[in-house]
Amino acid sequence: MTDSPLMAEVLAAARAADFASFTAADARAALERETLRPADLAALLSPAALSLLEDMARRARAATIKYFGNAVALFTPLYIANYCENECVYCGFNCRNKIRRGRLSPEEMAAEMENIASTGLKEILLLTGESRRQSGVDYIGAAVAMARRYFTVGVEIYPLDTAEYAYLHEQGADFVSVYQETYDPEIYAAVHRRGPKRAYAYRFQAQERALRGGMRGVAVGALLGLGDYRRDALAAGLHAFLLQKHYPHAEISFSVPRLRPYARDTLKEGRAVFGHPAGRGVGERELLQVMLAFRLFMPFAGITISTRERAGFRDHVLGLCATKISAGVTVGVGGRALAEKGDGQFEISDPRGVGAMRAAIRARGLQPVFRDHLYV
Repeated sequence: MTDSPLMAEVLAAARAADFASFTAADARAALERETLRPADLAALLSPAALSLLEDMARRARAATIKYFGNAVALFTPLYIANYCENECVYCGFNCRNKIRRGRLSPEEMAAEMENIASTGLKEILLLTGESRRQSGVDYIGAAVAMARRYFTVGVEIYPLDTAEYAYLHEQGADFVSVYQETYDPEIYAAVHRRGPKRAYAYRFQAQERALRGGMRGVAVGALLGLGDYRRDALAAGLHAFLLQKHYPHAEISFSVPRLRPYARDTLKEGRAVFGHPAGRGVGERELLQVMLAFRLFMPFAGITISTRERAGFRDHVLGLCATKISAGVTVGVGGRALAEKGDGQFEISDPRGVGAMRAAIRARGLQPVFRDHLYV
């Protein structure tokens, strides 16, 4: 644990927000403010702001050009294992789900990484299920060291202690993605029924431990639709804002995943969560509102759009508010050079490969960037 006060501040602000109280005039006043305050983020996430999406988009586009130019960074995820000790009712890796489990051997990792490198990609995100027994820190460290020969390396794994993040950083990782899923503690407890992921505070503080362990940057986000998406988006925005305030040297970014079905869903509660009474329908219009609000609130923060979304939507947000996009994605274990050794975490919507994604970026007058960070 850390001694950080961030969690209490974020949760208090998220609980106090009254989105229905904002008017279109409030949202417009927030939009016209040169530097947005936390209250302005809440206004831009309110129902009243939906009438201002065109105005939000114009200003977001200007902010994106100012801080990122025409660049769009490309990366791909590589799942090296899908064993998990958590019972999360919304996830394909749920420990009670009857799926194919597997993990890559060093030889299989090498084959997968060489295949990915042959596409020209220079950035990779290594992922596992949350199982220290099957995917220990040493195992992940060996994968990071191997990947570092080819790529800039990020990790999306279970939360670690500061010393463990420092170890992965020494092996070559410099970016950590950890998503709170939902910032509502009651819903969080309801959908995480057992396993180490039930430790809400330990997960919340993972980004700080990663930065204290030497990582260059961290990503935050919520699984939109699991709870009240406006409240979760506000909490994620405030979390990122406070991380940047307390760790000004860090590169802070957002991810905006929505709930997705998953294959081999044999756990009855897995489908039920999509109709969770606390959840709110998050269509593409609402997702766009969240992304635009994040861009206006933290114009210098990266925003990643995943293959959970359809190709047309992903293309639309490029250069508007999104600055990073995945390509050539598989969400099972391995799956490039070799057949998948384990089932995927969720169903993807955009299967385009690297070449097609690069062409789509250029078609919008933007520049695909394969490496946006160099070690010196």
